Amino acid sequence: RLDIAMSLIGDPSVIVLDEPTTGLDPQSRLEVWATVKSLASAGTTVLLTTQHLEEAEQLADRIAILHEGRILVDGTLAELKRLLPPAEVEYVEKQPSLEEIFLAVTSTDRAS
Repeated sequence: RLDIAMSLIGDPSVIVLDEPTTGLDPQSRLEVWATVKSLASAGTTVLLTTQHLEEAEQLADRIAILHEGRILVDGTLAELKRLLPPAEVEYVEKQPSLEEIFLAVTSTDRAS
């Protein structure tokens, strides 16, 4: 959060965030995601580095995959997905993730 706060001084048109959610609990991570989305929707260009690919999927308009110091591919998520064969439809029983359980039990709106 401090990275984002420090980056906003002076109302910049471009912000660089280097793994801003590393070490955050799931709730704080979602708050940072909401802030990044809000900045981007307001017209700020956000350059975000992350090793958490789910984060890139959620936040990025464009993604570059860097490996051993080289960009291997870049594009939108849809463009990158087209690099692989089409998805197969399978029936999968979905269980709640540990993150979903954490967020449910730590919610301030939760009845006691």
